Amino acid sequence: MRIIAVAGMPGAGKEEFLTVARGMGIPFLRMGDVVRDFHAERAPEDAALSVGQIANTERERHGYSIWAKRAMARMHGAIFLVDGCRSMDEVRAYRELTDDVMVVGIHSSPATRYERLVRRNRDDAPRNPEEFMERDRREIGWGLAELIVLSDVLIVNEGTLSDFRTNSEIVLRKMMK
Repeated sequence: MRIIAVAGMPGAGKEEFLTVARGMGIPFLRMGDVVRDFHAERAPEDAALSVGQIANTERERHGYSIWAKRAMARMHGAIFLVDGCRSMDEVRAYRELTDDVMVVGIHSSPATRYERLVRRNRDDAPRNPEEFMERDRREIGWGLAELIVLSDVLIVNEGTLSDFRTNSEIVLRKMMK
């Protein structure tokens, strides 16, 4: 099995990359869905924790690879895309399943990402720049910056959506060979 692990800061373009992969028929899993599912069924002692807090608490309790290990049970097929990896520990956990792991890093500037997050107006959108920076610090603390820097392929997403989708398809087609 080839695993394509996608890493990027919030608002960098991971969801758009996933949309391109979906259109190409590549099965996928969002790491955030694994965390949200776990959060929905959390233990009573963790009832007051947010999704982000439960993600961090579980990493502290079980190690930084815990979410990758939980995601592995949901993977199938010859090629599988995992969206939202946060650390090299997670990549190492995937490499316990297969040696064929490729990391795609997606990068956008903080200003671009902040604008996108505010514009999409999801429940987890930052209310102000300070909240945005705090989320970035938390993600970086999990090892995300190292993962992006060490990615096998880096896509810079500062242009048009059309350009990003084209670049994403090119990268995915090469990885499917």
